[in-house]
Amino acid sequence: MQDDTDNHPGQTPIAGSLPPTPVDAPDRRDGRRESALMGVPIEVMISVGKARPLVSDLVKLRRDSVVTLNSRIDDPVEMYIGERLIARGELQEMDDGSGRLGVRLTEVADLSKGV
Repeated sequence: MQDDTDNHPGQTPIAGSLPPTPVDAPDRRDGRRESALMGVPIEVMISVGKARPLVSDLVKLRRDSVVTLNSRIDDPVEMYIGERLIARGELQEMDDGSGRLGVRLTEVADLSKGV
């Protein structure tokens, strides 16, 4: 994947993959272990922006308060696994009538070597 920071100044580049690790010989157990891991659910976090309010402003927050973020409505959102940025995309409402949000991915890191 290309680094798209020229189009979005100030964005963190998406990590391509984990650094290679030395391997002596393929082990059949590794393949079974990898297959078993592929069925494990993993939580991802979608970040739409950040804010840096003063503590004095935080203690004043009430229902219907609005916290201004550092991003615009049309800026890409970022997808993380833990602290690792793995993708960027655009928010969209799901077409199934549920009112839920989804993310249409526009950039994805190469995760073939691991998460």
